[in-house]
Amino acid sequence: MQTQPELDLTPLSPDVPLPHRKVIRSWLLPLAQRTTVRALLLLAFDYVLLSALAAGAVLLESTWLKLACGIGMGFVTGRLFIIGHDACHQSLTPHRRLNKWLGRIAFLPSLTPYSLWDMGHNVVHHGFTNLKGVDFVWAPLTQAEYDALSPSRRLMERVYRSGWAPGVYYMVEIWWRRMLARDKSTNAERPVFSRDCWLVGSFAVAWFAALVGAALATGQSVLLLVGVAFVLPLMFWFAMIGFVVYVHHTHVKVSWHDDRATWQRAQPFVSTTVHLTFPMQIGSLLHHIMEHTAHHVDMSIPLYKLKAAQARIEEMLPTRIVVQRFSWRWYFSTARSCKLYDFTRKCWTDFKGQPTSAQRTVPI
Repeated sequence: MQTQPELDLTPLSPDVPLPHRKVIRSWLLPLAQRTTVRALLLLAFDYVLLSALAAGAVLLESTWLKLACGIGMGFVTGRLFIIGHDACHQSLTPHRRLNKWLGRIAFLPSLTPYSLWDMGHNVVHHGFTNLKGVDFVWAPLTQAEYDALSPSRRLMERVYRSGWAPGVYYMVEIWWRRMLARDKSTNAERPVFSRDCWLVGSFAVAWFAALVGAALATGQSVLLLVGVAFVLPLMFWFAMIGFVVYVHHTHVKVSWHDDRATWQRAQPFVSTTVHLTFPMQIGSLLHHIMEHTAHHVDMSIPLYKLKAAQARIEEMLPTRIVVQRFSWRWYFSTARSCKLYDFTRKCWTDFKGQPTSAQRTVPI
């Protein structure tokens, strides 16, 4: 029987050019095995947790406890979304059709149409990460583009990049404009997009109606119960996903590109992602989605093996990976620095065009 060649896991010198993506992925192959049972247990656990918090929001008398349950529902909605995100990448279980259905189920509380997320995230974002004109997620404007905006649109851009409103950005620019209110006349439109929108719309109506019924049956304020168990979880979820996507690819050490050849030479699957670390194992509560470099190198790695995969990449490529310990001070410093992008000088700028990061060079 033919044996597999032994994997060379000798760390590369920082002076050596980055190897081809296939080589880097080969380091992670032993970590790409998926198990159906573990995936089902993760999904079931988070749905039980979400249901318990929803019951608490309905049954508890204290308004503060209801609010706490609503915030908890929003957080668990984020955890479920991360499971659906894995399913959408076909990395949750070994079964393609099962992944599609589990993904749709996991996406329901966040009201995310599965097929539209698949198109925007898998095809566009992962295929062209940080390539201006293609990847639209938190794509920075140039000074000329910003100056050409209307006063109201410039105000919105300032709100989005203030650090205080990542959820507003995600809700308006991605969830609403790119999914629910998308242009249906384009060649990219597919019947499955509408079916998935109807699915999440039906779930939203059922969720809303159940809360109204529960409020009437228990003599509670309909407005209060809908607010704490429908509106609040969604608003928390929007803030959570907006924040997560922002910090994944926005950093003074992370470049954007407007030329495809330059972008390809920059090894974007490594150079455009940030590994954000947290104290007290907070990253594990987010199903390790913050181990983001490993995810971009190989999307087939399941969430429950991302921590090991990220550690291996950082061991093999010392000093090459952008690793950032989270703090609110760092976050708001990044928000102040990363307003616009100058593609000529290859640096971030403020809204006046003043450089706020060092000029980045691209391998030739």
